[in-house]
Amino acid sequence: MQRPLWFVRGDLDGFFGLFVDNLLQLMLIAVLCQQCGLQTQFISEVILPGAAVSVLFGNLFYAWQARRLALRTGRVDVTALPYGINTPSLIAFVLFIMKPVYEHTHNAALAWQMGLAACVLSGLIELAGAFCGDWVRRHTPRAALLAALAGVAIAFIAMQFNLQIFATPGVALIPALIVLVAYASRTRFPLGLPGGLVAIVVGTLLGWTLSYLGLFDRPAPQTTAKPTFAWPCRSFEVLLDAALWERIWEYFPIIFPMGLFNVIGSLQNLESAEAAGDRFETRPSLLVNGLGTLVAACLGSPFPTTIYIGHPAWKAMGARAGYSALNGVVLTALCLSGSVLFVLQWVPLEAALGILLWIGILITAQAFSAIPPHHALAVALGLVPALGAWALELVQASARAAGKPLTHVIEPLLRDGIALKGAIALYQGFLLTSMILAAIVVYLIERDLRKAGWWTLAAAALSFVGLIHAYELTDAGVRNCFGLGPTTEARHFALAYALTGIGLLALGLRQSKPAAYGPSLPASTDIRSRLEDRP
Repeated sequence: MQRPLWFVRGDLDGFFGLFVDNLLQLMLIAVLCQQCGLQTQFISEVILPGAAVSVLFGNLFYAWQARRLALRTGRVDVTALPYGINTPSLIAFVLFIMKPVYEHTHNAALAWQMGLAACVLSGLIELAGAFCGDWVRRHTPRAALLAALAGVAIAFIAMQFNLQIFATPGVALIPALIVLVAYASRTRFPLGLPGGLVAIVVGTLLGWTLSYLGLFDRPAPQTTAKPTFAWPCRSFEVLLDAALWERIWEYFPIIFPMGLFNVIGSLQNLESAEAAGDRFETRPSLLVNGLGTLVAACLGSPFPTTIYIGHPAWKAMGARAGYSALNGVVLTALCLSGSVLFVLQWVPLEAALGILLWIGILITAQAFSAIPPHHALAVALGLVPALGAWALELVQASARAAGKPLTHVIEPLLRDGIALKGAIALYQGFLLTSMILAAIVVYLIERDLRKAGWWTLAAAALSFVGLIHAYELTDAGVRNCFGLGPTTEARHFALAYALTGIGLLALGLRQSKPAAYGPSLPASTDIRSRLEDRP
């Protein structure tokens, strides 16, 4: 029996890896929230301190949890679960909740408040997941969950930031390539420096050098701006506004899938940690995960927190419990002192785009690699709704830039053969649509027609109440519609899904039990595989 140390050499390596990741999330918050009309002072004094304290809350718990497990088992190699701000939820909440609210109302405070309400609902879903997450996981195909998440990753993370990289190659391309070298080839840099840190330093040097030569348009830092201390603010009064809760349900098709992904992802990360030798209790781990998100909302941050993927990687670095606590303390000190925005004045966002691109393509690749190979068809179909939503975002942004309402753009596009109404129908509740379509295809591949039928009937119900496919066009843009058969399109979708679901259930009644999956391969492929199997 050995008593574990509070801090070991490997904790320093683990700290840098987790700290750079979390610092990038904070920089992303600072940049994206400005697109929602929020002032830099508000971001620095309200949102970032709340986000930091929510991360500190989880980091301290998971460090304590790891040390407790080490003391109980007499082991000195227990590694704490990595924890921080949930990147997909961050981007989804900004792009699909806060930014649309601001564009429709030009009220930045309302956009922030809607983000807080979304964060509360996500936290409640995560708390519920501590009690029913295993049941949800058993009844929802992994391909369905990962397809929806991959759709957001490929369309709104990878594509968005990839375009920005190639728009400013002088500053952004080399750091992006450094990220690929570091993470794809697992190459170690001199002195053991993290690849992400090297990319940011190189990108910063390039940005300032090219800016000095007049080859990169970057405004000079505001020399009068200085870090200022700010305590986290309480946002309980904001969250008690009844009008806020009347409106937030319009965005439930975004909030529910993201909360569900958080729950399932955390369960998978706990399994990953157990496979690496550290078995943490499921329920308290998930409860603290949800409480961390509620802490964020109550202290002014609209961004959920989560258990990060990659516990085995931190364990391989030699990190134990100290890296988690140190990450929370340093991150909180940076945010409470207002240093994050001060750093952002000197570090161009282009230097960090490569890391964001890597996150997007990694999530997308995982959707295909973490499922049975024959379910890849379901993931591919699940990407389509997100791509349709991204296309609509481009059209809406173009219409706003031209000073025209979306209703004036649809007819010319229809004459050119672009079915924009299809993109609008996909956009409404696209995360739920992605999950459902992928789940249906999974069970069709497995020849379980009854389960495919039930998922199709679920799509009919969601269409009929307006959670997917229901919309109304206004001069301000696309508006969600809820109710019983709220629009003609919603009723058409509901009828199509219902008839298909009933048909699948009827066909499924003829099956004594689902047939085992047997892939249909071309004859030449089958012969080649048999020849390759011969000694």
